[in-house]
Amino acid sequence: MNEKEKKEPALKWLLGQAGQHRKQYVLSVLLAVIGVAFSVAPYFVMTGIVHGLMGANKDFSFYRTRCLLLVLLWGCRVLCHALSTGTSHRATFAVLGEIRKRALDQLTRMPLGAVLTQSSGALKSTLIERIDSMETTLAHIVPEFTANLLIPVLILVYIFTIDWRMGLAALITLPLGVASYMVMMLGSSGFYQQTLETTKALNDTAVEYINGIQVIKVFGKTKSSYDRFVRDAHAAASSFIDWMRASIVPMTFAMVIMPATMVGILPIGGLLVRSGSLRAEDFVTIIILSVGLITPLITCMSYSDDIRTMTTIIDQVRDIVEAEEMKRPNHANAPVQNDLVLKDVHFSYQEKEVLHGIDLQIPEGSFIAFVGPSGSGKSTIARLIASLWDVDQGSITIGGTDIRDISQEAYADKVAFVSQENYLFNMTVMENIRLGCLEASDQQVMEAARQSGCHDFIMELENGYQTIVGTAGGHLSGGQRQRIAIARAMLKNAPIVILDEATAYTDPENEAVIQQSVARLVQGKTLIVIAHRLSTITDADRIYVVHDGRIEQSGTHEQLVSQGGLYAAMWEAHQSVRDEGGVVHA
Repeated sequence: MNEKEKKEPALKWLLGQAGQHRKQYVLSVLLAVIGVAFSVAPYFVMTGIVHGLMGANKDFSFYRTRCLLLVLLWGCRVLCHALSTGTSHRATFAVLGEIRKRALDQLTRMPLGAVLTQSSGALKSTLIERIDSMETTLAHIVPEFTANLLIPVLILVYIFTIDWRMGLAALITLPLGVASYMVMMLGSSGFYQQTLETTKALNDTAVEYINGIQVIKVFGKTKSSYDRFVRDAHAAASSFIDWMRASIVPMTFAMVIMPATMVGILPIGGLLVRSGSLRAEDFVTIIILSVGLITPLITCMSYSDDIRTMTTIIDQVRDIVEAEEMKRPNHANAPVQNDLVLKDVHFSYQEKEVLHGIDLQIPEGSFIAFVGPSGSGKSTIARLIASLWDVDQGSITIGGTDIRDISQEAYADKVAFVSQENYLFNMTVMENIRLGCLEASDQQVMEAARQSGCHDFIMELENGYQTIVGTAGGHLSGGQRQRIAIARAMLKNAPIVILDEATAYTDPENEAVIQQSVARLVQGKTLIVIAHRLSTITDADRIYVVHDGRIEQSGTHEQLVSQGGLYAAMWEAHQSVRDEGGVVHA
């Protein structure tokens, strides 16, 4: 985002999102102006009625006609308001839907690290509540505030044309009302920021409480965890109460004083009429018109809270919509060849470099593995190869082409990625597997499940392939979720398959089945494995030992064992635990 974009006013940015719906907003404003005009016009009609009474006009039809006109004007006002509101809301919900889609699309284009640094509660709050809260700005402030601000100006201009002194009298309360409004605004940004922070903390705590309910119950932490939730809920509520308490007095003064035009008009007008410098008919006209100022002014002021929070809300949404994304061309095909080369790759996570000059080659169709201590950087390498992050320095090429020069969609077709933490959507087993290839038939989905070793347990589920897996696959075990995720990746039939500790939750018997299935399914493909158990990668074409963000050793299993060093020590530990009937994590 360049400097110019950063300085663009929030409202201007939001209105810029209207796009093809801009004509609807223009129509909405015009209808709102006409509607407010219809709501003010009755005051002119009433002026005529009062003048008739003052002139001793006894023609009943004169008054009947004007009373019917009052009813007609009010009906027109209601109709215009309904049409204006309906038009603005149709446009607004379309615009908000487009903004939400843009924000969600932007998340897919952002580096994975940039997404993971934000809590799910904060993202949910921005994508749902914050975007929804912009409805007031677009659907109400744009048409209604504009119209209700325009009409009082026109009425005041008309009063000035009748008598400039009475125009000034109508403005007597304005300075004090504005001063009260400014007092109300003092510190509002700080109060609002506090409400945002406490609401974010509450959202985070709620998500954490729900996701961790099993651990909370198992370890008897229900009271302490719930106490934290209650504390954050109380803090969030208190932040709003404190804000309202600080604003209520000046807000009341502003709402009462600013529309109180009679305070100046009645005494000054009375004196002018008494002195003979103002006609009584004009005085009555001004009194009636000044009453017509009250409703539009109060309506404008009722949006004060929305106006003062508008910038913060819009900026939060813009932080996602205009977030820095991974630089990829929109239309650039991937090369036919699938050999991968990492050259002098450096990568930092939250300003701390975790990879320091990685160099390696992965020939097309080879089986390579990364092993190393936890936190050594092996999963980071896999994610860089999968284009979930961008390198800070160096390059990753496929078929001789830098992956940053290939569109995200084209490169995604090249890679199937299965991580240790596999997410399943709250859909059927069939639909979750089919995500690997939306065009796949039921038979193709079931064949992928068979070859991945999960067909049998799926058929034992209550509704087989039509079983709903629950939120995040919560109705299945960790091992079952992983096997379904592997079936999904296999169905994709990508030329490069990355398994990032994908068998972490499977028992040795099922892991052997999965390994055999993977071996059949990746024939002719490039297989990259983050090893969980060393025994599963002994037949890899090449094993890379990653330690402290560097490639410490590389070679076949036999070569690395004979070399000694970190891999040999890991293998010896692995063997000793196996001999004792246990399992070791690599």
